[in-house]
Amino acid sequence: MSIDLPNGVAHVPADVGAGSAATFIEQITRLQAKARRRGRQNEVASSTGMQLPRVPEQMPIWPEPVRAVPNGALRSALFGAIRPGFRRFLKGEQLASVEGVKVIFTGERLDQGDLDVWLSVLHAIRLQEIGNQCRVTSYALLKLMGKSDSGKNRDTLHERITRLRAHAVEFKQGRYEYIGGLLDEAFKDKETGEWVIVLSPKLLALFGPDQFTQVQWVVRRELDRQPLAQWLHGFYASHAAPYPMKAKTLLQLAGSENDSPTSARQKLRKALDAVVKASSIHGEGFSYTMVGDLVQVKKTASKAQRRHLVNVAKKLMKPRG
Repeated sequence: MSIDLPNGVAHVPADVGAGSAATFIEQITRLQAKARRRGRQNEVASSTGMQLPRVPEQMPIWPEPVRAVPNGALRSALFGAIRPGFRRFLKGEQLASVEGVKVIFTGERLDQGDLDVWLSVLHAIRLQEIGNQCRVTSYALLKLMGKSDSGKNRDTLHERITRLRAHAVEFKQGRYEYIGGLLDEAFKDKETGEWVIVLSPKLLALFGPDQFTQVQWVVRRELDRQPLAQWLHGFYASHAAPYPMKAKTLLQLAGSENDSPTSARQKLRKALDAVVKASSIHGEGFSYTMVGDLVQVKKTASKAQRRHLVNVAKKLMKPRG
């Protein structure tokens, strides 16, 4: 199920704090220097026929306060806002998504709690080479998620990692495509108790330029155990300039099921109120109006988003032909 949206919607990464920004800029500077050296080495290699060592493949670099999410995962029902304890098993079912995104899923449905675990795994191993075995403890993952290291939480973490490994997904995002599992391998080292996790290098296709969103983690954590509010926060984070949408369309994209029109609108309004409150607590501008079945969200654009909108406007003003 694909839902058409207006053209011109694009993602721009969110701002980060001054300290994080400085570290981020230093990392980018080092990478740029490496790229320049690699370029010079490639020139020498092409002229001499010598072979260069393989360059390790890594996730893009993002700062500590955010989590990187492929836009298609935020603009579809892949991680649904479903009721606790209610999970359908799907077999090759196409999930609701915006235009340009296609998700065909087989397995037990994923929810927003599963997304928290996946994002924490990505965050924990983002600086390591993708495709290799990466080791991380349950304690470290739970700490990243803001949860206590209790037996119950470890059991839930185990259940969610198993579910993230056990499904199959066909994921198309614009011209990029991935088929496989969100975790390529996952098992416990019995001697150390660590999780050993492998990500497919093909996942990098979903993290190309303008293909992922940096979601403010503190806001998402503020919305813990409010799946529809978490989904809405992620969905609107992936758009620099939100546009009006029908409540019914939003709920379809969120994967919400079995709600009457009246209760659905009430649930949506309650979730939007929660996003407004959580965003205000942590300095994000977010407001909305709901007239009938139409929802209009307004965000205070970050500096990066404002630069993006200016660039888009300049492109639109250029004469054609």
